[in-house]
Amino acid sequence: MMNTRIHRGPLSRAIIFENPDPVLDQGLRDCGIEVVRIERTPGRSELLELLDQHRPHLLFKRSRLQIDGDVLDRAPDLFAVMLCCIGDDSVDKQAAAERGVLVHNDPRSNGRSVAELVIGQMLMGARRIPQAWSEMREGRWEKSNLGRFEIKGRTVGIFGLGSIGKMVARMAEGLGMQVLFHDTDEVAVGVGEAMEWEFMATPRELFANSDVVTLHVSAEDHRGRLNQGLLDRDLLLQLGQLRDSDSPRLFINLSRGFLVKPEDLRFAVAQDAIRQAFIDVFPDEPEQGQKIWSNPFVDEPRIQCTPHIGAATREAQPRIGQKMARTAALLSNSATVEDCVYAPRRRIDVASTAEAPHILAVLHADARGTKKAVDDAIFEAGVDNLQSAHRDFPRYGLAYDLSVLSRPLSDAEVQGMISEARRLTGREDAIRAIRQVSLRGR
Repeated sequence: MMNTRIHRGPLSRAIIFENPDPVLDQGLRDCGIEVVRIERTPGRSELLELLDQHRPHLLFKRSRLQIDGDVLDRAPDLFAVMLCCIGDDSVDKQAAAERGVLVHNDPRSNGRSVAELVIGQMLMGARRIPQAWSEMREGRWEKSNLGRFEIKGRTVGIFGLGSIGKMVARMAEGLGMQVLFHDTDEVAVGVGEAMEWEFMATPRELFANSDVVTLHVSAEDHRGRLNQGLLDRDLLLQLGQLRDSDSPRLFINLSRGFLVKPEDLRFAVAQDAIRQAFIDVFPDEPEQGQKIWSNPFVDEPRIQCTPHIGAATREAQPRIGQKMARTAALLSNSATVEDCVYAPRRRIDVASTAEAPHILAVLHADARGTKKAVDDAIFEAGVDNLQSAHRDFPRYGLAYDLSVLSRPLSDAEVQGMISEARRLTGREDAIRAIRQVSLRGR
């Protein structure tokens, strides 16, 4: 039987891995959360021991530490994994949903840093700056306009119009570039068209009509399909095919390393279909602290590599820390859900009042009967329910209910809700997590 996670009051214990900015720690302490920071990135067995030892309510991490069902089972008091980054592919989200654990990220704070690096790489590629550096180090004075271009008037193809993709598009437009984009999400397409950027219906069209293609794609598409190997060799060979023969034909990936196979990119560069590439992410990246690494592009001077530094700026990391501390404070103090990867761009909250200062938060299966069990428990307890909010996460078979109550439910009433939900649905995991937060006196 899967145990329901139950907690009364604010969340009070956090564990932090992978060294996000220390501003996070102070932000958590300011809202009453005890912080344990683990300076190193632990191996799996040590991670499990640390979870046993500290029993956190919140787990903060960046992108490397892998969180799966077995890890979550060793953290029975955990209510949320807080990602101090955009990418969420280091967490088994289905396993988290099945165990009543929310997963939050920060989709905006590092956007400026990544977008600026993309623009910088466009400029360096268009002017062949890396080659000039190499020639000068060799004592060669190769002053020539051959293969060097202004980017004004050129066409950039944005593959993935999320928050970073939009920022790159705006910057490129400000530099006089024409913006094309491709995305499979209807909301993103609507935003792009409202900005008067030209939508390309297929990746092939985007590549063929662009002088520069930059990737800003998540690990999964909006339907939950893995984007691994999204760009094959044939697609890479299309870059700039409908542009002038002197197109810069630049390829930039600061998104996900597994979107394209290294051997396919090397082939496209060798064929001169791509004249220069800038790569910041790789299919296999070294562990934190590991300095020696096998670069798949080490002998290809037309592929410029950086060690996953897109968001590594003095400005971005404190912003991320501050943002994640605020997200945690909202979740802890009022059960408000913001920037949850189960429902991107959605905020789920209620407003308590002096007459009803208690919030009941229930994370449950979206099976028929669970919502009824929650509502019936409140009604049968004789509690006033003055406001409520509900959100389904159908992709994960999950739903979240918030209710503003005149008093908290007793332990017996909570157990009654769980039992009734199991009876109505026939599922032991019908109710996955329950929190009650009192705002009286706050």
